Amino acid sequence: MQYEEPGRFVLQFELGGRLIRFSVGLPPIEDMSATDGRGNPIALAARQKKQDQAHRQRARALLLVIKAKIESVDSKVETFEQAFLANVVMADDRTVYERIAAPIAAEYDTRTPQQLMLPGRSA
Repeated sequence: MQYEEPGRFVLQFELGGRLIRFSVGLPPIEDMSATDGRGNPIALAARQKKQDQAHRQRARALLLVIKAKIESVDSKVETFEQAFLANVVMADDRTVYERIAAPIAAEYDTRTPQQLMLPGRSA
């Protein structure tokens, strides 16, 4: 599945018995230059065209990253888990990265070990 929503492009698929999700931020229209090299204003339609081009470039780059990860696994450079761990979707619909990014940043900031993943609910 792939979809674009305001501000991001998402690609989600099942591989190796796991649900994998990649999400990449897309540049807003405000990031597109409002003037050309001579300082002349650029029409909104031209800025939107540049934005669409930037969105397509990010989506292509994401697809290349995924292909490279699959090749890395096929070539036994790394395991499936090593290549895709951050993008595995967990039961709470968040990726492993989304779960552990803040505690990792806090650990680097405080130099104090953090609990990376909260224990799940007991059944």
